[in-house]
Amino acid sequence: MGRAKAAAKNFTVDMWWTGLNDVEVGLFVHSRHRAKSRQFTADSDVIGEVLEGGERAGLITYREGLWKSEDPGAKRVVLKLFTPAMTWRGSIDLLIGRSVQLSTGAGGFPVTSWSLNIDGHDQIVQVERSARKWPGMPEQFSFFLIEGGEARTYRLRQDWINFGGDYTLYDQTGARIGHLNGHVFHMAGRWDVTLDGAPSPLLATALQLIGGMLKFNGAARRHVGRVVRGVRQGAISLAIDKQEADLYLNPRRPR
Repeated sequence: MGRAKAAAKNFTVDMWWTGLNDVEVGLFVHSRHRAKSRQFTADSDVIGEVLEGGERAGLITYREGLWKSEDPGAKRVVLKLFTPAMTWRGSIDLLIGRSVQLSTGAGGFPVTSWSLNIDGHDQIVQVERSARKWPGMPEQFSFFLIEGGEARTYRLRQDWINFGGDYTLYDQTGARIGHLNGHVFHMAGRWDVTLDGAPSPLLATALQLIGGMLKFNGAARRHVGRVVRGVRQGAISLAIDKQEADLYLNPRRPR
């Protein structure tokens, strides 16, 4: 008798068009969110949710002040994932310095780099767009997770037939292990995610944050492209935001 197939994990990342929603409406609601978690900063705005079985399982915020900054080095995307009770679960940050470096090495082709930090996991995960892309070819992202002493690599590839922002997830052997089905007529972005074979909670959390990142994917790519051109032309002297700079610090430096 064959072994029963492990159940897949399904969830939806639903991004909202505006910050006006049932989570934010009401007097002093923003202050209460800040009181529950230091990760919910003064410029944070709730812009999406994670649904499991039709029920809210998480909330996604972004740093509005950073993304609207006029400073090229400070303007970046920072998304955070919380439980419905506003307990922090993880963050994903657009790294301007690393993105400019990779894009410069790719001859100006915009290569975005993201830093993913998950609660309870010591590793800082790097999610990076591939520079190997011809016009009309699907874009790809890659990252690896260290679990149980093993580094497992993943590749997220945009589907060839792609109307709503569909992506397929592959493991390091090239096997298909998941899919992000984007909704065509959802203005802000909505992805129904299926992860096959009882995935680890770490991988599921990573994909929830990456799903939120996809809402900003095009805008982040264009921003990085503008910064790279400005630096190359001498029009921009790039100063890295302090919080981003902290992510590059040598862990063995004298304290």
